[in-house]
Amino acid sequence: MELFGTAGIRGPVTRVTPELALAVGRAVGMDALDRAGTVVLGRDGRDTGTALAAAVEAGVTSAGADVCRVGQLPTPALAFASRGRHGIMLTASHNPPADNGIKVFEDGREYDREGEQRIERRVKTAVITETTESSPATSTAVTGVEAADWDAWGQVDTASVLPTYREAVVEYTSQHGSHPDLTVAVDCGGGMSSLVAPQLLTDLGADVMALNATVDGHFTARESKPTAESLVDLRRLVADGPATFGIGHDGDADRLVVVDGDGEVVHEDTVLAIVAGHYVRESDADDPVVVTTPNASGRIDEHVRASGGRVERVRLGALHEGITAARANGTAETEVVFAAEPWKHIHPSFGEWIDAIVSTALFTRLVAESGLDALCEPVRERPYRKESVNCPDDRKASVMQRLETTLPAAFPEATLDSEYGIRLERPDGSWTLVRPSGTEPYVRAYAESDDVDELVGTVVECIEKAIRE
Repeated sequence: MELFGTAGIRGPVTRVTPELALAVGRAVGMDALDRAGTVVLGRDGRDTGTALAAAVEAGVTSAGADVCRVGQLPTPALAFASRGRHGIMLTASHNPPADNGIKVFEDGREYDREGEQRIERRVKTAVITETTESSPATSTAVTGVEAADWDAWGQVDTASVLPTYREAVVEYTSQHGSHPDLTVAVDCGGGMSSLVAPQLLTDLGADVMALNATVDGHFTARESKPTAESLVDLRRLVADGPATFGIGHDGDADRLVVVDGDGEVVHEDTVLAIVAGHYVRESDADDPVVVTTPNASGRIDEHVRASGGRVERVRLGALHEGITAARANGTAETEVVFAAEPWKHIHPSFGEWIDAIVSTALFTRLVAESGLDALCEPVRERPYRKESVNCPDDRKASVMQRLETTLPAAFPEATLDSEYGIRLERPDGSWTLVRPSGTEPYVRAYAESDDVDELVGTVVECIEKAIRE
């Protein structure tokens, strides 16, 4: 059983059922007994969240742990509230409204692979036994995820998190840029940033133009995923109005998209590079490190190096593991100053969770101080392409094994990194990455180069040859 993907458990509610939520809640409740004994429980605005929250609450409390209900809020605010205890967020992030999901936190960090596997083992052995007249002794117990004795079940309390979280974000980002005397447009998409982003930007001192800033579990105004296509209203508003720039969020406010004054989307890797470079320059460490993923642009490496730091990469969905590894493999002078994959940012000096709300406040302050054009200008952008090559799932391993030899041979001048796919970086900073899809029958090729069409053509040719052999 593989419940967890790269961002928690997620899928249609025919899969993410109340029965599953009960079992996961009880499994996490058992973990919580080893810490503070409390699980903070929050959700996004999806219609199915109420029932799933009730099921999680039953699971946690029947394991003997307490529940602190914090209601509807962004995922980063739930993570903030989970410091020193456990947390469960019910959200499918940018997925369609018919989906839902479960993200699990401990002390402000999403569960690592070991923790996820522990939950999966417990849930795998969970068997709901129905009570029947013929066997009244069989209660609705969860075998393998045992309930506590009746007099040891946990209690339920409520708390308000958003005011404290918002104040903390304002205070933290006050160290990282100017007072924002400018106009910002923000498209909340009917998601959880509706409850905090416009208010936060106002707290910072900006004039705010808010779009779709009412929680809507059906995402009727636009799809939850913020893209150039779904943000067309925001782009038009910024291009035609007084806003200096715009920001769009997804359903649970853990990712952001930036729109410039002309209404064009700023490439997510450029945004990442700008924030990374800022943190490197602000750091007092002799070895400031930025952690990112293999599919992230070489422009990040270039900008971070120019700012005085270095980049380390980790597999998709494993930024926390990358932070831990960078610290463990570094020296006393090493500091992980920033960690991010496209659209998703972790600010370690604030908290080790993905947080688009902090990014919103920080980026607004940086734009107020320097201007968006000046921030983008030092970041070198090259043409980028992504191609998917059909490959049966049972051939992926052998194809990747062949490519570990043939791809480096095709680019002998490039530096090879084969830890998370096959990534080749050429001396001029251009790069390509080949990796198998984890969910579809494809091998994917990513490339960024001034001669991107020629580069992709050679890479795809190597992939197709490896598939034929």
